[in-house]
Amino acid sequence: MATIARTFAAALHDHQAGRFQAAEAGCRQVLAASPQHADAWHLLGLVTRDLGNLRDAAECVQRSLQLSPNNPAAWNNLGILLKNQGKFDDAIACYSQVVRLDPGSFQAYNNLANVWLEQRRCDEALTCCRRAIEINPRFVDAHHTRGNVLVALGRLDEAAAAFRQTLLLSPNLAAAQSGLGNVLKDQGDLDSALACYRRAMELKPGRAAYHSNLLYTLLFHPGFSERAVYDEHVRWQQRHAEPLVRDLEPCSNDRSPDRRLRIGYVSPDFRSHSVGRFLVPLLEAHDHEDFEIFCYSLVRRPDGLTACCQAAADVWRNVLGVSDEQLASLIRADRIDVLIDLTMHMADNRLLAFARKPAPVQVTWLAYCGTTGLRTIDYRLTDPYLDPQGSDETCYSEQSVHLPETYWCYRSLAEAPSVGPLPALRSGRVTFGNLNNFCKVNPSVLEVFGRLMQAVPGSRLVLHSREGSHRGRVSGILSGWGVTSDRVIFADWQASSGYFQLYHEIDVCLDPFPYGGGTTTCDALWMGAPVVTLAGPRAVGRGGVSILSNVGLRELIAPDADQYVAIAAGLAANLVRLGEMRASLRTRMQTSVLMDEPRFARNVEAAYREMWRKWCRAKDSERTE
Repeated sequence: MATIARTFAAALHDHQAGRFQAAEAGCRQVLAASPQHADAWHLLGLVTRDLGNLRDAAECVQRSLQLSPNNPAAWNNLGILLKNQGKFDDAIACYSQVVRLDPGSFQAYNNLANVWLEQRRCDEALTCCRRAIEINPRFVDAHHTRGNVLVALGRLDEAAAAFRQTLLLSPNLAAAQSGLGNVLKDQGDLDSALACYRRAMELKPGRAAYHSNLLYTLLFHPGFSERAVYDEHVRWQQRHAEPLVRDLEPCSNDRSPDRRLRIGYVSPDFRSHSVGRFLVPLLEAHDHEDFEIFCYSLVRRPDGLTACCQAAADVWRNVLGVSDEQLASLIRADRIDVLIDLTMHMADNRLLAFARKPAPVQVTWLAYCGTTGLRTIDYRLTDPYLDPQGSDETCYSEQSVHLPETYWCYRSLAEAPSVGPLPALRSGRVTFGNLNNFCKVNPSVLEVFGRLMQAVPGSRLVLHSREGSHRGRVSGILSGWGVTSDRVIFADWQASSGYFQLYHEIDVCLDPFPYGGGTTTCDALWMGAPVVTLAGPRAVGRGGVSILSNVGLRELIAPDADQYVAIAAGLAANLVRLGEMRASLRTRMQTSVLMDEPRFARNVEAAYREMWRKWCRAKDSERTE
């Protein structure tokens, strides 16, 4: 027994020191001699977790609890493991056991709050946060979780205060810096958000997600050139992806150029999300004789659209909780030929799996039209309008592949009602609208909106915005153009049905810049509201150009701010024309290439096939040299 105790103590010390392989060997040595050693099973679970295998880790901790069911620490760790696999109900049951065994466990209340947050049961989450803080007012994690819950509730000023309180208690907590940055971004304070992300990166330089937050926010900021944005992407590649290059293994896929290809899609957004909405038409229109479709799902809260995506796939893999390294190994084992990233630097991306080059051909598409910065992603999809002929493409790390017509394929939602009559005929005044993410509404955009509303007396403006002090900032900027507060209407977040109903109150939609709309532009046109757009110098600012060109409304594309105001004011001055346009827009959409799903699928598949053939030719050339 003394030998077992010493071996276990050594394994525990190895785990604490980060020597996970040695700790695993020690645990297994203990269990070989004493299979009923509950603490060894528990420690093996923690070690297995740290080695990246959450499922096996959970099984080890469950074995420990079978032997010692009154161990609150083991119940707590099992809850964490199950939560990270998306098994939220099981995680709640585990944390409830902790609270029963140890009513003073503020950690368990905080963990419960995080699971309730995952399930969007925010009232229960706030109650748990309050209980954790009552037990331990200086418990940093509970203050941080409270900030996240308040973000989900849209109470942004309170969320910012919660993150600032967290930072008072723990000034060097990178997660709180990043959380505060997210709130400030949502409020449109991009400079302050970037400062928070940079501080988070200083505190945790190896945390790729904080750097991705910075990259994504740069796209919304009008003060950064395309070259500056690209240079920051290069730094991301050098810091986070380059160290993985030494581990790359050459792909040995069958080089037959015309065989059935295995196509893999990786995303956390196979759900009711902009990415999911645009992806479903392609998935359902794929030619399964020539292409076998694999989906690697990181969805935390599946919904009806998730079910549609799963039904359209040949192979569906739930990889929630799987590490980047394990995901890359799984993709390689599946022998995927063409692997598509659908997230880029947005939340929950898996770019570090792509950095390991698990497939011979790797592509990025759909999240937004930009660059990942990764050398291991070979191609980016675009179209003739997002990146017109002669564009400078040196700010992309990937080779651009131009789909012949459109980057998007739009399908309307069942929640979208019929097109209503022109609102101005009922209200007696024109209502402009912008239902994009509020972080796109920067001071330059508001200045143009103010000029337009000054040029169209009595006009109103609907903005999509959570409650908070940032609304006062908007009103302050617009007041400089003589726009009184009663002419500005703020619409809080709402479900899809309410969102579409807002278009019954809007006559003309205004595209933001430098990052324009995609989903919202298509939705507006579907609901009969024409969209005025400013043609930006880079692809993320040319979504409106692509969409409007494909529905035959190039007259709504402005080359500069003066023309933007003139076009929108001209629409407002001719209600007869505006009414006719409203009545025809849905038909224009239905008969355009934007909604021709089989045609779009064939264009994308042709691009995949040519990418594959190019790889085969390159490999054949290497073999003959």
